[in-house]
Order: sequence, then structure tokens, then C-alpha cells
Amino acid sequence: MEKPKLITQILKAVVLTFTVVVVVVPFWVVVATSFAPDQQIIDNGGWAFWPEQWSFKAYDKILNGGVVGHALWVSVGVTVFGTLASLTCTVLLAYALARPGVVGGKPVMLLVLFTFLFPPGIIPSFLVVDGLGLRNTYWALVLPVLVSAFNLVVIRGFFQGIPEELYEAAKLDGAGELRILVTVVLPLSKAVIAVIGLFYAVGYWNDFFRAVLYLDDQGMWPLQTVMRQYVTQGAKLADEASAEEALIAAPQTFRMAVVVLGTLPILCLYPFVQRYFAKGVLTGAIKS
Repeated sequence: MEKPKLITQILKAVVLTFTVVVVVVPFWVVVATSFAPDQQIIDNGGWAFWPEQWSFKAYDKILNGGVVGHALWVSVGVTVFGTLASLTCTVLLAYALARPGVVGGKPVMLLVLFTFLFPPGIIPSFLVVDGLGLRNTYWALVLPVLVSAFNLVVIRGFFQGIPEELYEAAKLDGAGELRILVTVVLPLSKAVIAVIGLFYAVGYWNDFFRAVLYLDDQGMWPLQTVMRQYVTQGAKLADEASAEEALIAAPQTFRMAVVVLGTLPILCLYPFVQRYFAKGVLTGAIKS
């Protein structure tokens, strides 16, 4: 390819720099505000670009218990368990649908595609969850979304792209289907599994609506639901200090700390799987 002209390179640099600034500066203001002292927040009208003194008061209050601290652990538990369960079920079902000659494979695949094209509505989903006795349990946050049709199609396409000779060689060595999956297929599928695992983790971590729909007890809510109530709607939580404390004079510090805790885990996880995106998702999607 012809080398880009100097003016093209300059324009690209300007656009990329502007994009980075637009993304990074607001997030940095959130982080700085969460660490800033109360008086600086009050003087600046509710925000800070650089803390005059780094204060961990808001984080200490959140992580030492209370509504937000408990919600954080709920989100971690649901995300970890849900991601592992979803990956296990998706991989097993995708492997079964990817193998030729599986009894009932085509009807099951048609059902999966049907749910992909026509997802259930809120009311039918609520009635099913309520009828199964899952309301006010953490199972309601995991089981209704245990397998994603999109993720299943991507992994199935990746499995179909593995050379058939590898399957036949493993069978000649006496390996069963489960052993072939564990020792042959999964080691070759690290890229797509890492990406799909991130998709599931982000979905579980960021979900707030199912908790509002299925959990009547606010003490069971995950972090994103609490953050929605507290940060965006201005609802008060038990973690807020009394009127005598300076934190009430600058509640923005506490709110921004909640936002940081809700964003940081996925932000830290993404760089470790980013290199798998092109290889994992595109390969699986093209071959499906």
C-alpha cells in the first residue's frame, strides 16, 4: 500500500488525540472527584480535576460495609458464577450443535435462532421466573440469560472451523466426545472463549434491570442497580453520613466513588482479552 501523505497522518493524529481526550478527561474527572477533599468539591461546584489532597474517605466508607459495599460483593458473586456457568453451558451446547449427526441438532439450532430473532418480552419473562419460584433469589439474575444465542452461534462457528482430521485422530486414540472437547477443542479455542467470557462478564456486571424486576428486597440488589438509584436518580442510601458530617455537604465524592467501583473491574479486565477480539469473534462469526 502507498504510504499515507503527511497531511493524512496529521489529520489522523488530531482525530485520535481528540477522541482520547473526549474519553479520558470525563473519566479522570470522575476519579479525581472521588478522591478530592470535601471542601474542594464544594468550592468547585461538585467536581475536581485534580485533588488538592488525596482522600480515601468515600472508598473506605463504601468498602467497610453498608448498602454499596454489600451490593459490590453481590455483583462480584453474580458475575463470577454467572460467567462460569454461562461459558460452561454455551461451550457444551455449541460443541453438540457443531458436530455432524447429532440427534435433534437441527431442531435445537432452529429454536436457538428463533430466540435470537424473537426475544421474549418483559411480561412473559417475568411470568416464567415467577412461576418457577425464582423471584427474590439470585438465580433470577443468572438463569434467564444463562445462554446467549449470539455467543452460542459464534462459538459453534469456531468449533466447526476446527479441522475434522483432529476429531478423527482423537477418536482413533480412543477418546470420547467429552475428552475430545477438553483436550483438543478447548485448547484451540482460547481466543473465542476469552472474548465470549468477557461478553458474559460485562453483561452480568452491567445488568441492573433484572434486579429491579425480580428482586423486591433492595438489600439484595447488585452494584449497578444501587448506582442507578443513587447516582442517576438521586435516591438516598443508608451509607450516607449524618447531617453533621462533611460528606453530606459534598455527596458528589461518594457518588463518584460508586461510579469508579462500578466501572473499574471491567476496565481492568478488558486489556487482558483485547488481543483476542479480532481472532476470536471475527473467525467464529465468519465461519458460522
